[in-house]
Order: sequence, then C-alpha cells, then structure tokens
Amino acid sequence: MSERVPIELEVNGEAVAKYVEPRLSLADFLREELELTGTHQGCEMGACGACLLLNGKAVHSCLMFAVQAHGDHVETVEGLSQRKAIADIQQAFHNNNALQCGFCTAGMLVTAHELLSRNTTPTRTEIRDGLSGNYCRCTGYQAIVDAIVSVARSRAGNVDTPASPGERGVASS
Repeated sequence: MSERVPIELEVNGEAVAKYVEPRLSLADFLREELELTGTHQGCEMGACGACLLLNGKAVHSCLMFAVQAHGDHVETVEGLSQRKAIADIQQAFHNNNALQCGFCTAGMLVTAHELLSRNTTPTRTEIRDGLSGNYCRCTGYQAIVDAIVSVARSRAGNVDTPASPGERGVASS
C-alpha cells in the first residue's frame, strides 16, 4: 500500500484538504471521500463520458488521480445543481424524456453546461460533437440533443422557434 499524500483543492466552492493514496482516482475520491455520488463509475476508462468540471473544463474523473487535481477547482453535478447553474438543463432533460435510466445523466448535464458556456447557440451538429465523449445506451442521443437545443433557444429568447426540418436530422451516436 502506498503512503498517503496531502492534497488541497476546491470542490463545489469549498476548500478540501485530505490525505490520499497516490493511485486513488479522482472519481473514487469524490465518491468515497467526499460522498459526492453524482460522479458515476462506468467503464473506468473514459468511454462513458466527461463527468465533472476541472477549472471549468469537462473532464473524465476516472482517468485522473486525485493528486493531479491538487490546487484545482472541481465542480460536480451536485455543485452545478446546488447553485442552480443547470436547473434549466435538468428541466429540459425531463421535458424531452432525455433521462431514461439516468446513469449517463450527470455527465450529460455537466457536458451540456460546459458546451453552452462556451457556445450559447450551438447547432445540432455542434451539440452532437460536444457530446461525443459521453456514452448513453438508452436514448439514442436525439432526446438529449433536443433538450440542449431547447435550452439554447430559451436562453437566447427564442422559446417559440421550432426546430427546422433540416435541423432535426437523425442524431449520430
């Protein structure tokens, strides 16, 4: 067993100082040490998707060691939800039936938030590209893309603008 090392980081706006084993993944640290279970353990090799924000950028927490986040700012789906940064995205997922089993939902919400923070009016193609690092087995992505389109339109004040037939093309998975 490895000797534990100190790390300090900010998680959801709160300073955290802990001793961890160098081999502990950031996902396991959040789930086991901080009881933030919104970060799911899927494939544990990054294929299931970006699941949190590290310094504002969506990343795969299973591909990082907790010690790599030393000095960084981490925001989980719990933090985004608590500060209501994703309330409209959560509602749109509900309204568009984009939740299904729920396993990928946290990662999809975090990724959608990061995408909409960078690009307030993404096209359906840009949304699909932005979600390409996230894996969902249930929805076929169409409902998730629809939800994100509805949020972008709502935030832009275009609530009543329906998707044009050309925009509604089949989502690639």
